[in-house]
Amino acid sequence: MLTDAIEGAGMTVLVALDGEQALSLTERITPDVILMDAVMPGIDGFEICRRLKQRAAVSHVPVIFMTGLSETEDIIKGLNAGGVDYVTKPISPDELLARIRVHLANARISQSARSALDASGRYLLAANRVGKVLWATPQAVKLIVRAFPDFNPERDTLPAPIRNWLASHVDRSIAASADTINIGQAGSGTQIELSVISQIGADQILLRLIDGDPKDDQLILRDKLQLTQREAEVLLWIARGKSNRDVADILTLSPRTVNKHLEQIFNKLGVENRTSAAALAARTLGER
Repeated sequence: MLTDAIEGAGMTVLVALDGEQALSLTERITPDVILMDAVMPGIDGFEICRRLKQRAAVSHVPVIFMTGLSETEDIIKGLNAGGVDYVTKPISPDELLARIRVHLANARISQSARSALDASGRYLLAANRVGKVLWATPQAVKLIVRAFPDFNPERDTLPAPIRNWLASHVDRSIAASADTINIGQAGSGTQIELSVISQIGADQILLRLIDGDPKDDQLILRDKLQLTQREAEVLLWIARGKSNRDVADILTLSPRTVNKHLEQIFNKLGVENRTSAAALAARTLGER
């Protein structure tokens, strides 16, 4: 009945008959929404939901429980496992479709924002106090793996050097957390410049990562975009999210000089503002 109703609304339905099959299916495809029964053969739906939320590839997918378990403790258990909604039987197809549309729209907004950050070259991730990655842009994950080849984002918490540094910043003010650290695994050939942007709530710390070797990036921007060395330096830091004043401090220039360099950069790149220039720089560096 539910399959017919959902497909009648123009959606494609894939069915898993038990929890193990659900886990296997989501290793091959990424669904937009998961409808999860709490009572299934073998592993129950609550445990399957917890396992799915530990996988970076599907952790963002909303899980809606639909079950005959209607006690308050069961509802709490489902939400604590990572579910976004809990519908008890008997289920109204129209109501379920309305809930699917709401959660799908919310999930797509969130995913679009992360995709936009990734496309613009933003290396961002959020982690909790013990170093578990809550979400990350794909580029951020790739950068950590380059710096720490043994790191598995599907299984591991953040590498120990990052966790240790992060622990010293939890609950400190944003201003006090603004310092950075440059770290990487010996022999990896990659260093990460890491900084805390903010702490969101009690247990979510937002981090910015930067590829720690700016010299190579400067040369790429200079050569590919036909800039002077100084213009490439200014553009690189603009692409890394620095304000004009920050760039002036980093490069020991006056803010007026930075503005002059930006005018020349805009003219050479054929763009009108710093956002477009930063996006072009990120795409250029991403082509490596």
